Amino acid sequence: MKKGVLLFFVSIACVLSALAADTVRIESPDKNLVCRIFMNNAGNLFYQLDYKNKPVVKPSALGFTLKNPALQLNAFDLLDKTITNSDETWEPVWGEVKQVRNNYQQVLIMLKTKDEVQLNVVFRLFNDGLGFRYEFPEQTKFKHFIIADELTQFALTGDHKTFWIPGDYDTNEYAYYTSKLSEVDATGGKFAQEIHAKTSFDPNGVQTPLMMKSADNLYINIHEAALVNYPAMNLVINKGNYTFNAHLVPDAVGNKAYLQTPAKTPWRTIIVSDKATDILASKMILNLNEPSTVANTSWIKPQKFVGVWWELHVGKSSWDYSGSQVGSQQIAKVPHGANTANVKRYIDFAAKHGIDAVLVEGWNTGWEDWFGQWKEDVFDFVTPYPDFDVKELSAYASSKNVKIIMHHETSASVTNYERWMDTAYRFMKNNGYNSVKSGYVGQIIPRGEHHDGQWMIKHYERAIKKAADYQIMVDQHEPVRPTGLHRTYPNYLACEAARGNEFNAWSFGNMPDHETILPFTRLMGGPMDYTPGIFKIKLNYSPEKKEQVHTTLAKQLALYVTMYGPLQMAADLPENYEQHLDAFQFIKDVAVDWDDTKILEAEPGDYVSIARKAKYSGNWFIGAITDENSRIATLPLNFLDAGKKYIAVIYKDADNADWKNNPEAYVIEKFLVDAKTSMKLKLAPGGGAAVSIMPVGNTDVKNIKNYK
Repeated sequence: MKKGVLLFFVSIACVLSALAADTVRIESPDKNLVCRIFMNNAGNLFYQLDYKNKPVVKPSALGFTLKNPALQLNAFDLLDKTITNSDETWEPVWGEVKQVRNNYQQVLIMLKTKDEVQLNVVFRLFNDGLGFRYEFPEQTKFKHFIIADELTQFALTGDHKTFWIPGDYDTNEYAYYTSKLSEVDATGGKFAQEIHAKTSFDPNGVQTPLMMKSADNLYINIHEAALVNYPAMNLVINKGNYTFNAHLVPDAVGNKAYLQTPAKTPWRTIIVSDKATDILASKMILNLNEPSTVANTSWIKPQKFVGVWWELHVGKSSWDYSGSQVGSQQIAKVPHGANTANVKRYIDFAAKHGIDAVLVEGWNTGWEDWFGQWKEDVFDFVTPYPDFDVKELSAYASSKNVKIIMHHETSASVTNYERWMDTAYRFMKNNGYNSVKSGYVGQIIPRGEHHDGQWMIKHYERAIKKAADYQIMVDQHEPVRPTGLHRTYPNYLACEAARGNEFNAWSFGNMPDHETILPFTRLMGGPMDYTPGIFKIKLNYSPEKKEQVHTTLAKQLALYVTMYGPLQMAADLPENYEQHLDAFQFIKDVAVDWDDTKILEAEPGDYVSIARKAKYSGNWFIGAITDENSRIATLPLNFLDAGKKYIAVIYKDADNADWKNNPEAYVIEKFLVDAKTSMKLKLAPGGGAAVSIMPVGNTDVKNIKNYK
């Protein structure tokens, strides 16, 4: 036996032998999960989590190192402990389900250090997992403090299969690795050269949400909830004992967080089940966030949109008025995309097909004077290019009952954006805009700050709150990964915070398994603006362009269901949709807000099938996707109302479809179905299927066959 391994076992044995009887034990309402919190003779605090008598997290340490005052908060006296139970139901403003049950057992543990610092640790145990956080109550002798390190650990039980991206202070836009914990190597990161701003900090560092599967078939997801006034948490693995240590994003001088009592950290979350479908169905992260702070939410409307966006990425037009290609590719001089005539074309298309809104990027001055320059004052967010007539387009869109979505590229010069926010939001309201897509591409200004540090976490929240003051909905790109804050701020409709569909337009792209991993990772914290709906899969817009989307067309339709978002873009060009109006019908029909969601089948990295019921409707929609392997998706329809007949329209891969060689081959079929029907649909390699299911009503069904 190696010396290091021997020392590890001796260390664990010493910890366990020194642990007193349970300080406290709590159970999930269904009794499947048990959390034990211990203190040893030295006053060190540990927690342990079991699922159905299987260990999930072994004894793991808790605490802090402070910089000012210079204190070690990891040895405590127990002052008190209080166990409570809660069971309530609440309704989200919008979401995947009409109602959310919030049912848990909680323990509040009150502690004090030898330096007279009071610290509480709160544990909540739900049927789907554990959430815990630290609370610093108001106290006389301890007010302002600086956190140097959070000492939270997650001691796992083995060398789990893991779906991960490198730990980073500035981006989440990496392609996913699938490996054992012992094989994590975050040096560089897969396709990292395609990312504009990145700060990978440790070869053993990974980001959350982190998805794992144990050898005994437990699915384990580690993340955080309610990230407010605190840096994001990365994880660094000790491969000798498979223990993750929390790693907080530092600021420009290396400090992690500046706090004042009373203060609370985000919740650390561990979602666990022996069924992968349970992981995707979990609402624990949402439950750990505060209720909505927006009193009147009637103006918040989930929506679909098209826009001047994909044509910029594929090189047909430019963000820059001069026509120079903005970005990593300098192909040729191309037209400016955000011109009045072109935007009217998108407005006409949206109006014709019942699409709610049109996004316009590149409308404002500054694009010619920025990209990659780390410059302070680039955009003012109110001055259009000469060929973009704000008043004319606002009036034209209004006459067509279509909204225009504002675009604010901050160029990561956040100090500049903060100075302009009120002016920019007033400009939006004066011109009929009620939604903004904000971007944070590049290195952050103030220089030395990071996208995921405390300063920026506070900025993202400030921007969302200020937008709410103007009744504006927000879609943030290049922000920190979400942690359920859309419950608290329901005008926060979506964000990117991952490797989106646009990477297929100008890079190596997203591999076919990418969209089967994202629901288990990035989407655990909240909805994503993934921009699905690309119909022209091979992107041969010019002789130089060789890229393609790594899915079939049918899979692009399925993503509207599997990639949850109340803000969904039909991302392709209008002319590409005009060539496939039969398939485009699904995009027109599919909802963006839901009364119910059923996870039909799922396995991270392999496949996902989800059914959703449209808000205030009897209509259901199904999306089924697979990785690079063909498979048969089994879709039981037992969620339908018993005794009712429905018409199912199936948009599926043709028999000879393949993401690489024949991606645009699809078939549309129509059948009568009911709650006893079980569909079996063949998915092509990199493929998928989308299904709309609507009650028969008064429709003539004499020529529609029953599904067999």
